[in-house]
Order: sequence, then C-alpha cells, then structure tokens
Amino acid sequence: MKTSEINFKVTVDENHLPIKIEWSAPDSGEQSECKSVMISLWDAKENNTLRIDLWTKEMTVDEMKKFFHQNIMTLTDTYVRATNDNTTADAVRTFFAQVGKDIGVLK
Repeated sequence: MKTSEINFKVTVDENHLPIKIEWSAPDSGEQSECKSVMISLWDAKENNTLRIDLWTKEMTVDEMKKFFHQNIMTLTDTYVRATNDNTTADAVRTFFAQVGKDIGVLK
C-alpha cells in the first residue's frame, strides 16, 4: 500500500492573517503559490463536514467571487460523479448560472 501527501504552508502576518499560501504534491512533482484554499473534510465520527477556508490579503473581491462560483460548479460535478443525481445537479447549475451573472463572473 502506498501513501501520498499534499502539503500546505501558510505564512501569516502579526495579526495571523494569511499573506502567502504555498502548496505541494511531492508524488506528482507539483508545487505552487496560491491566493486561496478551501479544504473540506468529512468527519465520519461526527457525521459532519469540517472546513478550512483561507485567502491572502492580496486576493481581490472579484477573484473571490470567481473562486466561489467555480468551486460550487466543480462541487456539483463531484456530486454527480458520487451520486448520479443529475436532477439536483442541473438545478444547482441553473441556479448558479444566474448567481454567476448576478455577481459579475458570467455574462
């Protein structure tokens, strides 16, 4: 059996606000810097989702809007792969297509 790691390194300022976020995936040879990270974990013991949401001070509101919209859309793809529930996924996509227009990330 093999294990794999994904690592995050967060540099914070004196107020503990992120100023730099770096990530690496050694097995794939990938590493980079990013402005935001959202991590969701399923805690089976608590039957609950745990989340870590971080973004740097340099991330603009417009970037956050796009990041948020893209996350919901890709979560919907994941939902379909896990459940085959296209009816719900279509409803989410339709709703978030309008949200994307409303927040200015889609035309």
